[in-house]
Amino acid sequence: MTRFFDVRPHEVAVVAWCWLDIFCILGSYYIMRPIRDQAGVAGGVQNLQWLFTGTLVVMLLLNIPFAYLVRRLPRHRFIAITYHFFAGNILLFAALFQAADGAQAVWVGRGFFIWVSAFNLFVISMFWQLNVDVFSPEQGKRLFGLIAAGATLGAIVGSAVTASLARHVPPMVLLLGAAALLEVAVFSAGRLSRLAQAVAGAAEAPIGGGVLAGVTHVVRSPYLLNVGVFLLLFSITSTFLYFQQATIVGAAFRDRAAQTAFFATVDLLVNVLTLIVQLFLTARIVVLLGVALTLGVLPALTIVGFGALALLPTVMAVAAFQVVRRAADYAVARPARELLYTVASREDRYKAKSLIDTVVYRTGDQVGAWSATLLRAVGLGAPQVSFAAIPLAALWLVNALWLGRRQERLAERQAGSP
Repeated sequence: MTRFFDVRPHEVAVVAWCWLDIFCILGSYYIMRPIRDQAGVAGGVQNLQWLFTGTLVVMLLLNIPFAYLVRRLPRHRFIAITYHFFAGNILLFAALFQAADGAQAVWVGRGFFIWVSAFNLFVISMFWQLNVDVFSPEQGKRLFGLIAAGATLGAIVGSAVTASLARHVPPMVLLLGAAALLEVAVFSAGRLSRLAQAVAGAAEAPIGGGVLAGVTHVVRSPYLLNVGVFLLLFSITSTFLYFQQATIVGAAFRDRAAQTAFFATVDLLVNVLTLIVQLFLTARIVVLLGVALTLGVLPALTIVGFGALALLPTVMAVAAFQVVRRAADYAVARPARELLYTVASREDRYKAKSLIDTVVYRTGDQVGAWSATLLRAVGLGAPQVSFAAIPLAALWLVNALWLGRRQERLAERQAGSP
């Protein structure tokens, strides 16, 4: 690994455990994702916006007990408890799916849709919380892209497992596999935490602080508030693009099989491009451009992409935009965004980050979904909706450049401290 990637010998074991951890998390999620999507359709497409609203409520509720655990327990304990909780939920839904029929199955499916949508953001956020707590800003620049490649591989494997087995085994079997993977992630996170503790040479103490510190610190800190704005604008523009894609693809392909094939092709291209960039380019991009310009890549691409869609609202244009934007997000923007937390306090790395990654993200979903629906309701077509998204992306670009420069200054100050 050290010959091909910029990984120092003493970092190899830590990176390997990170890979196994995020591989299992994403593998577990992508096994469940198709089951979730099918449950959402079975519950009525016209009800999906209410399921997203339910997800936001669940996010708010989950953050309170999580903040309490962070306050009272050392890192390896509250991470293990949270993962075990989600694994137990998977087993519960497996039993419910097996026992339910008719109308019961519809309601179980709706609950599962909300739960998986919350699970996804929460456990991935927890993984990166641990990473930004373990690695320094300098290490993050070199390693976060490589670590994120484990997530891409997990997504590919999880999707392949469900695609190959869904027609031959009941959902309960797939869910048992997802729960098992999450338990492996518990073990990996424990090993990673112990390695970090050994390097520190001291027993790990509880982080402490208040249960509502995630909210109060974000509101009071211009830096954390702008991190929240970054993710909010990302989520809103993503939802705008999702609606544009649905409109353009729906008009171009009347056949459901053709639509499914289109989406599958886009996903495949995204995963392949993401993996290549993560393995060989992400670290070089972050080190060469710095955090500010790297964060600005995705908003700049979004401005260009929506401009292209406004002028040429075609299937090829939306496909190219989706592939480039999503790959840039997974391979470039996500590792750079996680670097923002490496200069925050330990309490903010867990509590504020959890709030931003879950509640703020889902709030952006809601704002984007209802805004796009409103624009359609007043008679705007696909080109006009794309034009409406460009000012948001421009504001996002300004926000990204400010955040990146601020992170770089804080990292320099941190490196100069004893």
